[in-house]
Order: sequence, then structure tokens, then C-alpha cells
Amino acid sequence: MITIVALVTMLGGFVFDWNETHIFNPRWPPHAKFHNAQTMVLGALLGFLSVWFLWFQQGEKRVTLQLAVLFGSLYWLGQVGAYFFPGTALFDPEFTHPGQWPDQLILDGILFFLLSVGYWLERRRLSRPATIR
Repeated sequence: MITIVALVTMLGGFVFDWNETHIFNPRWPPHAKFHNAQTMVLGALLGFLSVWFLWFQQGEKRVTLQLAVLFGSLYWLGQVGAYFFPGTALFDPEFTHPGQWPDQLILDGILFFLLSVGYWLERRRLSRPATIR
């Protein structure tokens, strides 16, 4: 579950923003496009770090799990926080349609739910005594 969120974080910005509504939007000034590109790269880096700590980083497994979940959640926490800044919107007016705001909130909620359940399940697995084979 954590890997799914990490992959969505890593690739989602490119899937959803590499189009005429964002990076190729002729109405956006260059500085807005810069921040959009910065956000896409940040998502890719955070997703990569989440996968790295979950699957490849050596060390104490509880710590690497916590770091994987932290990196997997930072992008989405930043997105939720951005809702509360003045003048922000999920979509520019020419690209809006009914239901978009709840759809994004539902996606954020699903991703946080997957991170939470994945973390809980993995912590439970790690706390079990090792069995002799």
C-alpha cells in the first residue's frame, strides 16, 4: 500500500500536470510554470525516497518504514496545506467542472488511508516474533 502511494507521488504530477491545464497552459506566466515544474520534481523525489526507504535502505526496519511513510506523505500534506493559502484553487476556471474539489479531497483521503493502513500492517508484521524455519 505504501508503495502504491509512493508511485502515485512519484508519477502523479507528470500524469496530471504535463498538459494544457498546467505546464503547457499559455495563460500561466513563466514563474507559475516554474513552481509547477518544481512541484512535479519534488513529488518524484519524495516518491523515490519513499520507495528507497521501504525496499532498499538497510538498517532498522521500523525506522526505514517510518521514513518511507514520512516521505510518502509530505507531498500530499503540502497539497492539503496549499488549499488554505489565499487565491489558490485546484483548477483554473476554464478547466473546472462540478465535482472536481471533492474528487481531489477523496484522492488525498484515499492516499492517507493507504499510508496509514500500510504502516499499521507493516508495524504489526515487524512486531511479531521471528519464526524458526
